Amino acid sequence: MTAATPQLVVHRDKELMAQAAAARLITRIVDAQAARGAASVVLTGGRNGNALLAAIAASPARDAIDWARLDLWWGDERFLPSGDPERNAVQARAELLDAVPLDPARVHEMPASDGVDGSDVDAAAARYAEELAKAAGPADRLRVPAFDVLLLGVGPDTHVASLFPEHPGVRETELTVVGVRGAPKPPPTRISLTLPAIRAAREVWLLAAGEDKADAVALALSGPGELQAPASGAHGTGRTLWLLDRAAADRLPPQLYPPASA
Repeated sequence: MTAATPQLVVHRDKELMAQAAAARLITRIVDAQAARGAASVVLTGGRNGNALLAAIAASPARDAIDWARLDLWWGDERFLPSGDPERNAVQARAELLDAVPLDPARVHEMPASDGVDGSDVDAAAARYAEELAKAAGPADRLRVPAFDVLLLGVGPDTHVASLFPEHPGVRETELTVVGVRGAPKPPPTRISLTLPAIRAAREVWLLAAGEDKADAVALALSGPGELQAPASGAHGTGRTLWLLDRAAADRLPPQLYPPASA
């Protein structure tokens, strides 16, 4: 099995999926901190990303993490004013981040539309790319850190981060961060990591729960091109893990995942 070959874990329901993913992520962070002194995670928004953060907040095992030695990044963000409740970072703070002793200098929010770049989403994207580059080590690919875990929600149209099917951002091969205009779901203006930046992560975890994600999961895992199904182009250098509930896995051939994982 190559690093890009996806591994699937299917849970009974979305609640169990969130709890199991939280336990898995806590363990992964603790292991990375033990091995390298620090850990880096890229967060995702949406209902599954937020449910995962809420499950970490509710877990006694969260205290095993040295929160001061954790770098947090985001895969994408809605280009809205700081403090807007629709921003992924604002939701993440409400679910978990404000309740744990993070080092503020290691929480890397994507720029807001009322920041120093104003409404220039391309300049804001370039600013985040530079922040990533400064955090990258000499051996890291593409001037981005080798994230320990990069989390992605999978949209009903197979989008990941804010990379939508057939949109310019999913075609990007040079930049690590892009401004997104005309997104098919509101708000239309966003900032997103690109697939090359995503693929620099050691592990990429894709989260999908609910019947409305079943077609997207089946399509993305059937081997289409990333232009048609961006989720199919998201994979890690060491591991690619799909975390699903039974409803989201409903249209997958049973041989794709072992019965024990259900």
